[in-house]
Amino acid sequence: MPAWVAKCFLSEQGSVRSGWKLLGFLLLCLSLGVVLNLSAKALHVPRLGWAFSAWINAAIAALASFICVRLEKRSFRNLGFHLGPRWAGELAVGAVGGILLILLMALVVRSLHGFHWERTATIGIPQVMGATWLLLGVAFFEEIMARGFPFQRLVEGVGSGLGQLVLAGLFALAHWGNPGMHGGAKVWATVNIALAAILLGFCYLRTGSLAMPIGLHFGWNWAQGTLLGFGVSGTTDLKGLWTPVFHGHPEWLTGGAFGLEASLPCVLICGAAILLIWRWKGTAHGIGTPKITASA
Repeated sequence: MPAWVAKCFLSEQGSVRSGWKLLGFLLLCLSLGVVLNLSAKALHVPRLGWAFSAWINAAIAALASFICVRLEKRSFRNLGFHLGPRWAGELAVGAVGGILLILLMALVVRSLHGFHWERTATIGIPQVMGATWLLLGVAFFEEIMARGFPFQRLVEGVGSGLGQLVLAGLFALAHWGNPGMHGGAKVWATVNIALAAILLGFCYLRTGSLAMPIGLHFGWNWAQGTLLGFGVSGTTDLKGLWTPVFHGHPEWLTGGAFGLEASLPCVLICGAAILLIWRWKGTAHGIGTPKITASA
C-alpha cells in the first residue's frame, strides 16, 4: 500500500482514523436498517407503532456499535454500558435534571405571560405510559448514535473540544427535517439543539457512561411533551397532561409549535447548565477532557 494511502486511512499508531470509523459506523447502521426493512416486507410484517420503531432503531444502533467495538477487540460495556446500581443512579439523576431544566424554561416563559396551561381531558395514565415508553426508546437510540461509538471515537481522534463541535453540528443538522424547522424558529432551534448536544456530551465526558446522557435526554423530552404539552423538537403528535395556550407573543420567546427548544430562554438556561457541568469534576470513572491528538 502506498505511504500516502496508508496515511489517509491509518494514524501514526497504525489504527484506523476516527473519521473513517464514524463513516463505517453510519454505513453499517444504514445497511442493518435496510436489511431489516427488506426482511420485514418479505415476511409481510405489519407496520409497527412509533414506540416499537424507536426501540428497534435503538437495537440496530446497539448492534452496529457492538460490531464496531468487536472489530477493535474492545468491550461493548466500555461504550458506557457498565450496568449496575451506579448506572441506574446516573440514569435517574439525568432524568430528573432534564425535567428540571424544562420546568425552569417553561416557568420563565410563563412568568413573561407567554402562555397559560389547561388540563388535557383526553390524556390519562395509559397515554402517559405509552409516551414514556416511546420517549425512553428515542433517548436510548439517539444517545447510542450521538454519544456512543461515533462521539467517543472522535474524542479519541481529535479531542473533546472538536469532537463536541462536530457532533453538535451533526445532531442539529439531523433535526432540520423536523416539522416547524423554518424561519426564525429554525435558527433558535438549531442553536439550542447544538447546545443540548454539547450538554449531553459533557454528561458523558464527566461520567464515562451513557446513563446520564440517556436520562437527561429522556427527562427533557418527557417533561416538554408528555407532562407540559409543548412540541418536542417540532413533533406535535404527542399530547401532554397539560396543554399550553399561547398568548400571541413572538416565537423566539415561547418556542411556538416547535417547542421550548426554539426559544431564547432555552439558550440561556442550556448555556448555564453547560457552564455548571463543565466546571464539575465528574465521577471517578469519567474521562474528563482528553488531550487533542491528530488521528482523525
